[in-house]
Amino acid sequence: MIPLKDDIPSSRFPLVNISLIIVNLVIFVYLVLNNNLDVYIMTHGVVPKDFFSDFSPFTQFYLFTIAIFLHGGWLHVLGNMLYLWIFGDNVEDRMGHFRYLIFYMICGYTATLAHVLADPLSTMPMVGASGAIAGVLGAYLVLFPRARVLTLLPIFFFITFIRIPAVLFLAFWFILQIFNGMVSGSAGVAWWAHIGGFIVGMLLVKFMEKKKNKYFFS
Repeated sequence: MIPLKDDIPSSRFPLVNISLIIVNLVIFVYLVLNNNLDVYIMTHGVVPKDFFSDFSPFTQFYLFTIAIFLHGGWLHVLGNMLYLWIFGDNVEDRMGHFRYLIFYMICGYTATLAHVLADPLSTMPMVGASGAIAGVLGAYLVLFPRARVLTLLPIFFFITFIRIPAVLFLAFWFILQIFNGMVSGSAGVAWWAHIGGFIVGMLLVKFMEKKKNKYFFS
């Protein structure tokens, strides 16, 4: 299933969401054009085994931050940015710009930590915004469960478009992450980062949402 758009309009310009998309794309294109992508991933990705064997708070915080903005290929970065484009603007709308940025980064950090804890002996560097974006999806599920998502759905040799309730679309996405995490572990994809980010997003969203005034003052 490929999401194309939702039916929830934003009441403000999603400044942070757009900025995150631009930053991710610019970093990826810059590294590709300079033929530094593979080297940069190897030197700036989060390696679970190194996290435990040579722990340094400053170094790990630096790597956790950089890794959120690195991607391993065109499908990786474009797929992530598509999801962020569709679901992130509405979450930012409900949180406000600054709270949304903090929320996004917290989800990214905790998602990366979930991956590290799930596969502590791995020597493969992990990069990508998927964990942070999973947090955005979790928040969207809590805030807009009745929204509808226009989805491209391939059925054998046919392609159809269908509007799916957000609660079903995101629940299916989350179940798929759990299934893949249990079946394939971390073989090339940080499934447990997705799971961790999604859960944290669901739990954190109500604390980050801007509260409406309950009283009028004269």
